[in-house]
Amino acid sequence: MLRIAEHFHASDLGRQRQGNEDSLFVRVPLFVVADGMGGAQAGEVASEMAAQAFDGGLPDGAPAEGLVHLIEDANRRIHERSRSDAKSAGMGTTVTAAYVGESEVTIAHVGDSRAYLLRDGELTRLTRDHSLVGELVARGKLTEEQAETHPQRSVITRALGPEPDVEVDVQSYQARGGDLFMVCSDGLTSMVPEARVKPLLESGGSLDRIGRDLIAAANDAGGRDNITVILFRLEDLDGDAPAEAAEQATTEGGVVGGTATAVEARPRARLVEEPPPRTAPLPKARKRRRRVPGALIAVVLALTVVLTGLWLATRAVYFVGADDRGTVTLYRGLPYELPFGIELYETSYTSSVRLAQVPEQRRGTFTDHQLRSKDDAENLVIELERGRLQ
Repeated sequence: MLRIAEHFHASDLGRQRQGNEDSLFVRVPLFVVADGMGGAQAGEVASEMAAQAFDGGLPDGAPAEGLVHLIEDANRRIHERSRSDAKSAGMGTTVTAAYVGESEVTIAHVGDSRAYLLRDGELTRLTRDHSLVGELVARGKLTEEQAETHPQRSVITRALGPEPDVEVDVQSYQARGGDLFMVCSDGLTSMVPEARVKPLLESGGSLDRIGRDLIAAANDAGGRDNITVILFRLEDLDGDAPAEAAEQATTEGGVVGGTATAVEARPRARLVEEPPPRTAPLPKARKRRRRVPGALIAVVLALTVVLTGLWLATRAVYFVGADDRGTVTLYRGLPYELPFGIELYETSYTSSVRLAQVPEQRRGTFTDHQLRSKDDAENLVIELERGRLQ
């Protein structure tokens, strides 16, 4: 039999958001993260409603069925609220929930928040992103590495709220002592790649320190979104580690009884090297220095040519995709984003059609980001708006 030896939970505003639309619910053995979306404070309302849905605990029966029931019920209430309240129109939220049983951990999931398992030095993602980029990866159109920097990685294709019914992914995993689970919003994974998450989870020490280091890493990388992290480590009932303290209910990010916990990003230490001792310059060294400017000029010229060509390319091509609200949009440029948030595209035209309204058999036409001429791209969007695409 398993029990929770230690757990951590916190939600951080990030560096660029004015409010926190993430919510979390923690009542051992149940852990939930919800990441809201929508204008004004609608996202905060949606995530709060999703988290509150777990306040009564799981209904009798199998954990998988109970989690699905609670999430479907939350979806109906959020959908009804978005239709009856003008301020909440269009709101939605992701939800990822983990329930720890005697020998299994059950994960229920909608959206692009995630759950991970670290076991024996191997980090495994337990959820599949319900996002535009996630679908492209699943179809082999993008690699995981390309997905991490794709300009439309935040466009989700499944969430609580937009529709009266929602499909919930649910799976139970055999667990064992020593397993470390993480449930998090994409404010972490969009800023910190999995290759960086793994060593942070393996760094040892308390989960409190590991969790705060993860949040600090997301903020150090730019903190473009709210960051919510839940960690819990399992042990065998016969183990020597201390048992988890008495159950406590916690809801944060605007959910019942609390506000999001702010975590200060820790500054990185800067390594300062001592300069080498001065020596008399040799003739050969002076000759080498005279050749350096030429090499630098060549590098600068080559870089200028590349950047100029890249800029000219962004002026000549177009592609069709979806914006952050899931609306079919015409973009000018290349569908890529460089480091430091440099986008190689700009919005040319926003249609009146949402991606979810496009016939499923034609949806790929608006998600493959094929480069097109201006006329070809404009005609495609016009045909869509006039209802001529079947």
